[in-house]
Amino acid sequence: MARSINQNAYTSALPNFRNLGVLLRILVIVNIVAFAAAVLKATEVYSAWRELLEISALVQPLLILSLLTLVAANDWLRRLPGQLGVIAVVLLELALTALIYEAGRPLLEVEPAPLIRYWLLVLLVTAALLNYFQLRNSAFSPALSEARLQALQARIRPHFLFNSINAVLSLIRQSPKRAEEVLEDMAALFRVLMADNRDLTPLAREVALCRQYLDLEQLRLGDRLRIEWQVERMPGDALVPPLVLQPLLENAVYHGIEPRVEPGLVTISIYRAGEQVHAVLRNPYPGPREHQSGNRMALANIRERLQLHFDAEATLKTRVVDDIYEVSIVMPYLKSEMTDE
Repeated sequence: MARSINQNAYTSALPNFRNLGVLLRILVIVNIVAFAAAVLKATEVYSAWRELLEISALVQPLLILSLLTLVAANDWLRRLPGQLGVIAVVLLELALTALIYEAGRPLLEVEPAPLIRYWLLVLLVTAALLNYFQLRNSAFSPALSEARLQALQARIRPHFLFNSINAVLSLIRQSPKRAEEVLEDMAALFRVLMADNRDLTPLAREVALCRQYLDLEQLRLGDRLRIEWQVERMPGDALVPPLVLQPLLENAVYHGIEPRVEPGLVTISIYRAGEQVHAVLRNPYPGPREHQSGNRMALANIRERLQLHFDAEATLKTRVVDDIYEVSIVMPYLKSEMTDE
């Protein structure tokens, strides 16, 4: 079963503690709270640093241990029904606080405050964090995110359709039989594109779609379009957002190949490195042109969809090196539950 965008919409009462964005937010918020507590506790400005060090002696070990524990117990916690997961997280944090408190007392020069005071502080911070993630869940609810995703994908399909029709038009007079075959391929291709694309799709299927698209463009451009696939290390079972590569290839053809008289090379390199999937696309860079705004729109579109699906775990970067335009996408390596079994 393919994972949908709901994996980051937090359908349970708890966030996904294995998501990098969630972990970073917890780190930042807890450290901000610790700094604020040190400032409020300090009687003078110069003593705030000393207060922060004393608070950090308990907060930082507890924070690190908590994150490791939550990551390890993530699947179990999120399977708990209703608010049991929230209660389990609270009890877990209180237990870890007591553990750090008792282990750290012999290392401190002065007797720390009573454990109950730290429990109250941890309880307040934990409740605030869980409430924050629930509010964020409401802001990015499944219905809202899926509607937004469908709207973003709808922007892509017209460009794909127009380019495909142009490819067929170029064949009608020269080879009517071939044009008919291409139209049949287009019909099969658009049946896939017009399906419900809220779910993540296997990378192998996305690459197959891209190959079909480039075949259509090659019919129109002929030898001017040269394509090099580097997919020997591609994890075909990796789950990616639908239509995450095709718009980039469309831009590569439109901006990098069409303005040229001489042939141009489009390179697609896809590989797995550890628990990440890398996709690097390169095409000739013709320099700034009036239609570059369309390129930026497509990049912003894909970047937003990556964020909807993967939060901070995915990135999209562009650069120009030696008259070659390069787009690099990094995504987490996810597989469907059926693949894992």
